[in-house]
Amino acid sequence: MQDEKAFIAQLLDPKTQNDAFRQLVSQYSRPLYSHIRNIVLNHDDADDVLQNTFIKVFRNLSNFKGESKLFSWIYRIATNESLTFISQKAKKAGVSNQEILEKQAQELHADNYFSGDEIQQKLQQAITTLPEKQQLVFKMRYFEEIGYEEMSEILDTSVGALKASYHHASKKIENYFNTH
Repeated sequence: MQDEKAFIAQLLDPKTQNDAFRQLVSQYSRPLYSHIRNIVLNHDDADDVLQNTFIKVFRNLSNFKGESKLFSWIYRIATNESLTFISQKAKKAGVSNQEILEKQAQELHADNYFSGDEIQQKLQQAITTLPEKQQLVFKMRYFEEIGYEEMSEILDTSVGALKASYHHASKKIENYFNTH
């Protein structure tokens, strides 16, 4: 993408906003979908959350102060929207967030948009046994290969804490595979 400051100026200028926002959607749709899908697991849910994320980004553009990268700001919104979605879905069903994610992981094989094999499904089930923060860190690092510095901006957590979370998550997943 061109110079980020110039692009943000286009996003904020009513004359260029629509075109700039279309460019933003075009550039971020695929990686954001993957990020959201890694969190909510279900394709249709991921589409809904992606749409909500772009609506929230558009509505809050004027609040973006440039204190972080645009990428980090948008990913933080997507992450929060995903977690809120899971919480609302769990609340409606009268179960915990973890139970919702366990159910989603078990149903992955029936999802036409899931291209993983049995090992991938087992990995997703192992991930659902982790605390929420460890799930996020593991998914962002393992599946999306997001660096700790960027992750630190997105999750507003220190690099050291993120490395520790990833290490603990990896150990727990390894133990899960060894016992299941």
